[in-house]
Amino acid sequence: MKKNSQSNKPVRIDCHCDTILEIATGTRSLGERSSRGHIDIPRLREGQISLQFFALYIESQFKPIGALERTLELIDTFYRELAENTSQLKLIKTFSDIEAAQEENKIGAFLTVEGGEAIQESLFLLRNLYRLGIRGITLTWNQRNAIADGASEGPHGGLSRFGLKVIEEMNSLGMLIDVSHMNRGGFFDVLNNSKMPVIASHSNARALCNHPRNLDDEQIVLLAEKKGIICVTFVPEFLVPVGSQADINSVADHIDYIKHLVGVDYIGIGSDFDGTEEVPAGLEDVTKVPHLEEVLRQRGYTEAELEKIFGGNVLRLLKRVIK
Repeated sequence: MKKNSQSNKPVRIDCHCDTILEIATGTRSLGERSSRGHIDIPRLREGQISLQFFALYIESQFKPIGALERTLELIDTFYRELAENTSQLKLIKTFSDIEAAQEENKIGAFLTVEGGEAIQESLFLLRNLYRLGIRGITLTWNQRNAIADGASEGPHGGLSRFGLKVIEEMNSLGMLIDVSHMNRGGFFDVLNNSKMPVIASHSNARALCNHPRNLDDEQIVLLAEKKGIICVTFVPEFLVPVGSQADINSVADHIDYIKHLVGVDYIGIGSDFDGTEEVPAGLEDVTKVPHLEEVLRQRGYTEAELEKIFGGNVLRLLKRVIK
């Protein structure tokens, strides 16, 4: 795994946050440390995050008619923050940009869209979002859209004919396909049709917490067979059954389970910081992420295993997928 040339620390990657949506409200900025929310640049530094995936989440009130306009508004919000923090932040468009960010001691920003409604049934819009710097799409949120069915639609149904074209085009462009939020049928359709490995950017093991947003054993095994990655998330309702209290050990339990099922090569971290009001005790914001590494170390994880889980596996995936 690559080391950060400035700090000689292992690269840490968080594959999902909704911070840009928070920034768009005007209540805080990326550049200034805040007591609100979970992520800003000073706290990313303290949490030793080298590459942060910033999801542009399209709220339900903008779907479907206003989805593209809202996406463009959030892209504009990101670019304004990027302009104000050029010495700290670097937009990632190619794998070499990740390496350059490390050399420049900048935090890499990987821009994604959470919800395929943004492309409004048009591949030309997909290509234009790519030109604007979008490098990944969570194909659905919980509802059905023109691409596929979301997690709240039940397990049946899957990719539409248009959805199959989206998969093909994203493979061609070098965009990361995200299957978190998809229903079970859509998940298998994506895995069986994508020529490139995919990511579940913020999902947990359904065997430990029976929630529609989590992946069952069959899904996790297929994801690993296809060289994809499941990124364990910190959302309490995806960690523990209703009525139980989630803490940092709950996250470690899911990592343990997936490790024993498919090995450490297919695990990442996708916090969902700023996308959830409740967080596990011990993971109150991004500055606490190194504490999770220490919990796993105490459970017997080797340094090589930790480097894979906290960044190396995702680096391997990005090197293969993005052009």
